[in-house]
Amino acid sequence: MLQRAESPVALTGVEASRSFFAPCFAQSTSESLWVAHLDDEARCIHLASYDGDADSVDIPVRAIIGDAIRFDSAGIILAHNHPSGQAAPSRSDKVATRALAIAAEAIDLTLLDHLVFAGTDCTSFRRMGLL
Repeated sequence: MLQRAESPVALTGVEASRSFFAPCFAQSTSESLWVAHLDDEARCIHLASYDGDADSVDIPVRAIIGDAIRFDSAGIILAHNHPSGQAAPSRSDKVATRALAIAAEAIDLTLLDHLVFAGTDCTSFRRMGLL
C-alpha cells in the first residue's frame, strides 16, 4: 500500500482521475490495480495498490472495503492497466467491478469510476455506462 504525503488532490471527473493515475502505470509491464479513497469533497485521502501478473489483477473486495471503513471514505475510484494494449474492460473486469459496487453500496460508499489504461488509451466505466 502507498499513501501520498502531499496535500489531497481532488479527483473531480474522468480527466482529473486519468491525470492522477497515469503515472502509476508509466513503467508497468504487469497488471496492477490502484484504488483512490476519497473524502466527501472528492479529495484523495488514501491510495492503495495491488499487484497482479502479466494477464490479470484481482479486485480484493474485502481489502478495499476494509480500507474504506478505516479511512471513512465517501467514495473510491479504481484504475488498472492492460499491458496487452487493449483499454476495453474484460468480462472479468466488469463482473469484479459490479461485485465491488454492490459491496460498497452496502456501506454507503460510492464507486465513482473504474479506469482501464492501455498505453496512452484509457476507458472509463462511468463514461461507458457500466456504473
